[in-house]
Amino acid sequence: MPGARPAVRTAVSLTLVLASGAAVGLAAPAGATKGGSDSSTGTGRIFMVNPVQSSGNQDLTDQNDSATAVPPSEYADAQLRNLDGSGYLRGDWVTVQSATGTPAYSTTNTFLYDRHQDQFEQVMAYFWVNQAQEYLQSLGFGTQSGMPGIVHQSFNVKIDQYGGDNSYQTDKPYRVRLGKGGVDDAEDAEVIVHEYGHAVHASQVPGFGQSEEAGSIGEAWGDYFAVTVGLAAADQYHWPVAADPSCPMDWDATSYTSAPHCIRSFHTGMTVANMTGEVHHDGQIWSQALWEIREGYAGLGKSTAAWDTTLVASQFDYAPDTSFSAAARATYLTALARDGQAAADLVQQRFTARGITFTP
Repeated sequence: MPGARPAVRTAVSLTLVLASGAAVGLAAPAGATKGGSDSSTGTGRIFMVNPVQSSGNQDLTDQNDSATAVPPSEYADAQLRNLDGSGYLRGDWVTVQSATGTPAYSTTNTFLYDRHQDQFEQVMAYFWVNQAQEYLQSLGFGTQSGMPGIVHQSFNVKIDQYGGDNSYQTDKPYRVRLGKGGVDDAEDAEVIVHEYGHAVHASQVPGFGQSEEAGSIGEAWGDYFAVTVGLAAADQYHWPVAADPSCPMDWDATSYTSAPHCIRSFHTGMTVANMTGEVHHDGQIWSQALWEIREGYAGLGKSTAAWDTTLVASQFDYAPDTSFSAAARATYLTALARDGQAAADLVQQRFTARGITFTP
């Protein structure tokens, strides 16, 4: 989970109406039988990761879901892919479920809402879980021989179904629940992808997280995965990145942090000597190593995608109750096999800098 946060509020729904007077992305009446779109692609209005990251404006605030709290310039109309043609936000890799608002529905797969409407968060959840799955596939997982698929199914995402300002992933049932309060969690892509990151670990290593250090790795991976998916999307769609990317969930964090907003950081300088036994806090030790290895791969002339592939591949070898040391060694060995001695040495150096040591 991204970490406990205090505030709770109720969202209000309002249908977006275009200047022509025609409603777009209308929600279907409850219980109604509707014809589908018969198309696997559509269009959805989303945030470009989140409005703090895309604008760099640290003064943005939630204002009780106000549509005017975020400028129109911070939205993007993006292609929705892999839909099942039902007219709902369901597809090969995502099934969106909602408790607080009528499910988004469109016979043309056109889902254009603003943040004042419950359906906006449904669109965010669909786009970003699909985007995260497509990113894993772009690395080869599920698409190349010898690289198994990860969360290779339509994954259930429940929107605003947790009353507190928190979100979490469960193995039974296998799903994510995104909470509300302050900035609703599904408004920040990095919260969505963080939680999907827990599902990735559960898919790779059933029962992952059975020790404090394994739980800390899980939180760190969720943060790192959220950032790397968001940055890859910004590159793919030519979106601006105007805030520090190593400071995840900055829009969600506006409700409970001072500027510059950040739920956690990849540059705290902490080592194992600073561990407290709380997984979100201690995870920052691991996430800083991951971020610094990412930067180091670029220095070796390797891509961030190469590092992400190695990192994800190494996680298949983590034990459910792994220690920092054992997981770091597994990562080192995967880097050695995939990327060579210089990359493996880099991995060891960055983990050692955080106090995480192992024998190769």
